[in-house]
Amino acid sequence: MTTFVDRVELHVGAGNGGHGCASVHREKFKPLGGPDGGNGGRGGDVTLVVDQSVTTLLDYHHSPHRKATNGQPGAGDNRSGKDGQDLVLPVPDGTVVLDQHGNVLADLVGQGTTFVAGQGGRGGLGNAALASARRKAPGFALLGEPGEARDVVLELKTVADVALVGYPSAGKSSLISVLSAAKPKIADYPFTTLVPNLGVVTAGSTVYTIADVPGLIPGASQGKGLGLEFLRHVERCSVLVHVLDTATLESDRDPVTDLDVIEEELKQYGGLDDRPRIVVLNKIDIPDGQDLADMIRPDLEERGYQVFEVSAVARTGLKEFSFALAGIVAEARAAKPKEEATRIVIRPKAVDDAGFTVTQEEDGLYRVRGEKPERWVRQTDFNNDEAVGYLADRLNRLGVEEALMKAGARAGDGVAIGAEDNAVVFDWEPTMMAGAEMLGRRGEDHRLEAPRPAAQRRRDRDAERDEAQREFDDFDPF
Repeated sequence: MTTFVDRVELHVGAGNGGHGCASVHREKFKPLGGPDGGNGGRGGDVTLVVDQSVTTLLDYHHSPHRKATNGQPGAGDNRSGKDGQDLVLPVPDGTVVLDQHGNVLADLVGQGTTFVAGQGGRGGLGNAALASARRKAPGFALLGEPGEARDVVLELKTVADVALVGYPSAGKSSLISVLSAAKPKIADYPFTTLVPNLGVVTAGSTVYTIADVPGLIPGASQGKGLGLEFLRHVERCSVLVHVLDTATLESDRDPVTDLDVIEEELKQYGGLDDRPRIVVLNKIDIPDGQDLADMIRPDLEERGYQVFEVSAVARTGLKEFSFALAGIVAEARAAKPKEEATRIVIRPKAVDDAGFTVTQEEDGLYRVRGEKPERWVRQTDFNNDEAVGYLADRLNRLGVEEALMKAGARAGDGVAIGAEDNAVVFDWEPTMMAGAEMLGRRGEDHRLEAPRPAAQRRRDRDAERDEAQREFDDFDPF
């Protein structure tokens, strides 16, 4: 039995960026040749790609956790780390990507359409890339950023021009089997069809697809039967065809009531009021079926429906019906706006956009949020004082300290950078000018400077000796 899955929750994790390398070039007669640490590699992306050979989301139902590979760390001798390999996940045509709150992130229609579900982390810069005229020998490197990890919901909505809807055992599967080359399962019991079936129909010069949606029952829009699970498959269709059973053996049912029930379920589901409707009275090869069709046809036509009498078994009335569908599909395609070429939308930032915000919370904590500050925090190795000082300088240049002062922050107040679940919290000390006085001139190494004259070296040694002698004389063990 073929298993069909059209809704899954997928947990994607992009690759982490590799860490930068802090290294100093060394060779014979040149022990300190300058920084040569390479950059870390980029983490791999997780990308969804439409593949028309894929018809179900079954693979992701069994294996919902997918992760791309990490970038490799940099190395000495200016060697950059290898980028992580992107993870490409094929999905069926018509897959809709939603977040956990039900917001649509992407609607993937058309072969090759892609969506990056998880962005790989940036690689950290090595100390060679961090070197400058003022910071000639950085003793630190930046860490790689973690890859994006999030949960997305994949929903498959069948891409078809025509949807056949109706009660179980109304003859929808039989009808699609004679109109197209599709071979759905057909039997004389309800809910034979458990998955949507697709068929391709050719009527004159028009070729269109037709979908057989599993049988609907009262309450389908609220989750009864199979209706709620498969009603989404009619959303993309241009035409809705009500298949009515004129030879039903159930005494409490009749075709007109069936039509009203299905229409009510479609109304409750919503978003389908603009679709044209066609009514098909099926099973007229049975004498009682033909008699009932003759009785109810005038009533249906008074309601404005276009009615066709067919028999999937005897194959009568099918040509007229298929050409009528072709005409409606052609009109619907002509009414659709032509797809425009891909446009690049440029959204410049406002002139007063500082790139971050500072807010004071109820407990008095000041929280800094912004793409740059949060990214810089993730890239900082807090076990390295020089790296921490470099972060402080970057924040100061961005204007974070000035913004904190304007917000009313005082020395000793708590400041958090980042979201509540992953923030760096520290006591703010504005007098340290973002760490410049505390850590001195970071990244400078006197051994890389030009040699000092011999007289200057002697004076420096004498001054160091005198300072040591004064400390010894002032020392009192008691």
